[in-house]
Amino acid sequence: MTPIKTFAAAALLAAGLAPAAQAQVQSFSTPPQGSVWNTMASVISGEARKSAGMRLVVQPYGGNAQMMQAVNEALAEFSLNDVNDVITAVEGSGDYDSPMPNLRIVARVNPFPVGLYVKESSGLTSVADLEGRSVPSGWDAFPIARPHITAILAAGGIGWDDVDQVPVPELIRGSDDMASGRVDSAFFAVGGPKVAEVDASVGGVRFLSIDANDETLEKIREVRPAFYFSEVTPAPVRVGVGEPMMFVTWDNVLVAGAHVSEEQVQALLTVLFEQREAIGAAYPPLLALNLETAFKQFPGVEYHPGAVAFFEDRGVEMTSDE
Repeated sequence: MTPIKTFAAAALLAAGLAPAAQAQVQSFSTPPQGSVWNTMASVISGEARKSAGMRLVVQPYGGNAQMMQAVNEALAEFSLNDVNDVITAVEGSGDYDSPMPNLRIVARVNPFPVGLYVKESSGLTSVADLEGRSVPSGWDAFPIARPHITAILAAGGIGWDDVDQVPVPELIRGSDDMASGRVDSAFFAVGGPKVAEVDASVGGVRFLSIDANDETLEKIREVRPAFYFSEVTPAPVRVGVGEPMMFVTWDNVLVAGAHVSEEQVQALLTVLFEQREAIGAAYPPLLALNLETAFKQFPGVEYHPGAVAFFEDRGVEMTSDE
């Protein structure tokens, strides 16, 4: 038995589930508790239990590769992830040693703009201004940040060779190092609570602007094929965004295994869109759920047939960025 199978079996036994009950329980594989995807899965699962009687539980794993492996090997039914990471998992490229052919897209959930931010007092205003300055690198405990920062730098017209690379292990440490002055910039998603914390501790932060045009779009899609640009406007929760700005963006997607039945997929999709207001009240970023934009085409990945039937039954056509 592989380590991940042993872990999953132990988790079920620890929950005291009899074999008959195990067959009825569905699980969401996520990163550790406190992560965005764990929070989102917890909210969605809670609503599915409440409004539809679904027996959905959240099962945290050590990182993206483990949670995708759980779905691919039928140890979990659902997960949430950056669609670019799903694409690389299916391919067996990037941080994935072998292909995971059993992953299926269920729905686009919400856009996720990301950027590099700095202290307001730094005087830096654009990513291009980081030339010769320090940028967090390494990311051994959060490798998904590497391609994201690569794309942000490219959208600013520079690359890793143009900056001073300072190793950081993961997101929270990277922001703490920027606050302390160890590194000039930090990487985070727009609206992240950590950004607000740093803003309060250093007297103000700002996200750095990028050049969002056809040339830089081509460059960021060389890094990850489903990156795109989106405009973000100021709002109290969007600390560091003082004016309308363009950001490198990915889509969070709901993922299912090929082993999951069409009925199970359609039941969860029904909860997502019929209970959108309740889900969004529990976690406001999920108010971005939109039936009309949830069936989006992505390169290199398939939709689950249950999802295809769900959207077709509701007259929703597939969209794309093109």
